[in-house]
Order: sequence, then structure tokens, then C-alpha cells
Amino acid sequence: MKLPLSFYEQHDTLTLARQLLGCELVHENADGRTAGLIVETEAYLWGDPACHAYRKKTPRNAAMFGPPGTLYVYQIYGMYHCVNIVSGPEGIGEAVLIRALQPTEGLDLMGLRRGLDPATPFGLQGLCSGPGKLVIAMGIERGEHNFSSLETGPLFIRARPLPDFEMVTTTRIGITQGADLPYRFYVKGNRFVSKK
Repeated sequence: MKLPLSFYEQHDTLTLARQLLGCELVHENADGRTAGLIVETEAYLWGDPACHAYRKKTPRNAAMFGPPGTLYVYQIYGMYHCVNIVSGPEGIGEAVLIRALQPTEGLDLMGLRRGLDPATPFGLQGLCSGPGKLVIAMGIERGEHNFSSLETGPLFIRARPLPDFEMVTTTRIGITQGADLPYRFYVKGNRFVSKK
């Protein structure tokens, strides 16, 4: 069942980052359907020096200031993109980064997009085991999906289908400021997590 906007509205950013673990991100477009269980997230909060909204609202980060359940897609390293779910009250500028997925649907399409063979263990594990990888595999585009709503857009999240699991709380990856904050969460023992 697709999660309603009230799901994103009722949780603060840290809680949402934890609640999203085990839920399924789905993208339906002309190419077909791709989906994966969310197995790793990172929270970015107002006042957090690693958050894109830390200084002020800009054209790049404007989607972060939208209502909860909005997608924020941005470019990193001049070539890859990351997808985030806006959280917190509108106008605040907080989001949850989706860091890794366990692929569940559309594996062949994901493999085509990533240039990997999902029939092999290495290929399957490499499809969505990182924020840039999952954006490519899922066919997420900044121009099309930035500012889109998880309630009305082509991407949505289904309620948690992953059975009971243990969650690991740790520090975030690939940042210099705010690197000591325990704002990263992942499913313990899951082989699709980007980095243990």
C-alpha cells in the first residue's frame, strides 16, 4: 500500500529516516516498473552543517523547503545524482537521503541502466548499493523528479514489507562537517548496504 503524505508529515526527520528502513521505493514509467527495499538512509537536519539547507534557500536546494513527502534530487561530483525525501515542516529545509536499496522489481531494467548483470551475485549486489547507483538503476532524473510528490508523482513508497530486522545507527559517509553525528541508519547484515 502506498504511504500517504500524512506518514511523512507525522515524523520528525530522524524518526522518518528510521521508519523508511524496510519500506519499498517504487518507480513506474514508460520503461517499466523498478522497485527496491530501503536498507540505508541518512538524515540531514536544520542547523546541521552537512545539510544543503544549512546556510539559506537557493535554487539548488529549494525542493528541501517544500512540504514533507517532496523529492529533492541533486547532483554530486558533477555527474551523479542523489534522491532525498523532504521531511520536517514546510519552509524548514530537512531531508532524508536514500543511500541504498535491495532490488525487488525490474532487475533486468536496473541492470540495463547500470551496465550490470543482475543474474550474477556481484551484479545484483551492485545495482543499488549506493545513492548514485540507485538513482541510475531506478531511472530517477533531476529534471523530472526534483520537487515531485511521493503521493501524486511516478515515484512512491509502499509500507514496510521487510520482516523484522535489527537497525544499526552510525555516522554518515562522505562528509567533513557534522561527520560525528549519528544520523545514518541501515539494516544490520543486509548485503545491499553501501558500506558497513
